[in-house]
Amino acid sequence: MKVLIAPDSFKGSTDALSVAQAIEKGILKVSPETDTVILPMADGGEGTMINLVQATEGHVVDVQSVDPLNRAIKSKYGITGDGKTAIIELATSSGIDLLKDDELNPMITTTYGTGLLIKDALAQGIKDFIICLGGSATNDAGVGLLQALGYQFLDENGLPLELGGQYINRLATIDERKVMPEVKDANFEIACDVTNPFIGANGASYIFGAQKGATKEMIKSLDNGLEHFANIVEKQKSMSIHYIEGAGAAGGTAGGMLAFLNAELKRGIELVVDFVKFRDLLKQEQIDLIITGEGKIDGQTAGGKVISGICQLAKENDIPTIALGGSVEGELSELYTQGLTAAFSITNGPMNLNDAMTNSAYLIERQAEQVFRTLIRNIK
Repeated sequence: MKVLIAPDSFKGSTDALSVAQAIEKGILKVSPETDTVILPMADGGEGTMINLVQATEGHVVDVQSVDPLNRAIKSKYGITGDGKTAIIELATSSGIDLLKDDELNPMITTTYGTGLLIKDALAQGIKDFIICLGGSATNDAGVGLLQALGYQFLDENGLPLELGGQYINRLATIDERKVMPEVKDANFEIACDVTNPFIGANGASYIFGAQKGATKEMIKSLDNGLEHFANIVEKQKSMSIHYIEGAGAAGGTAGGMLAFLNAELKRGIELVVDFVKFRDLLKQEQIDLIITGEGKIDGQTAGGKVISGICQLAKENDIPTIALGGSVEGELSELYTQGLTAAFSITNGPMNLNDAMTNSAYLIERQAEQVFRTLIRNIK
């Protein structure tokens, strides 16, 4: 019997590789002869970088960067095992979790730090990028990111714009003469699970501005700034980013990248599935069972999380799929329709969240063992 073990991380407690290894230990306790294949997974959100680094036996690069307020910080990005692709999570340098509540202000926050990570990878010869946009503290249309790569955003006096969303209204022209030459040969896949356009009532500023610290007055100003930016882009590059689905991700960073880089938006789970060649693995390895998992399994899991994506592919190949979760709650009928066979919580009795998270690897191993004992008995 060949079992593919392909979980996401249990966020806050156990990374995806450790989850997979715990599941494997539980299986091998029951049946040492079982053939297991470990493949850490991710959905394009938090943890995608480390999960893909682990899945490809890559490494993490530590680099000096800046936070959303342009303060010096230590940051990091991943490079895949073949040395060809950099995985960058915007949240590591431009994320909302890097700021205190009273520091949140999308008028002045910047994506410049994320641009420094891209710049470092380009300087190392990397040409392919996966950029995960979740968790931003910014609303600067990705201008900061692009400034770090050499793009000059100039006002009517020919002076460079200061960092932050509030200055975009002053944009008059964009000078690309000092852009890093490596940029033109680089390709960017953007993990983007939101469908919001760049501007308007459903755009970046109005939908996400408040959670980043913007008042109603700020939101209106920020949206006006993004519209002005989009108008300049359309005039200078003959490309309209105003209402592209997903262009509003990360305060318009997706739109800015689409306008100036060789970039493509993809749903997070689809990007990861394609990158790790998940479909090919199912066909080539003759998988009999898939065991996946993530920290919480509930009705929202069917909306593009790792378990959902795996279940749909497993169903196409008629492979049963078991999911383990820190908790299993609510109605799972949509997951069953997508191909899930059954879901199990790793907790076996009353315990607080801290205990469950602290002992998650042991709990995962033990539940995997119990599930596999049942399966082996039925198979025999």
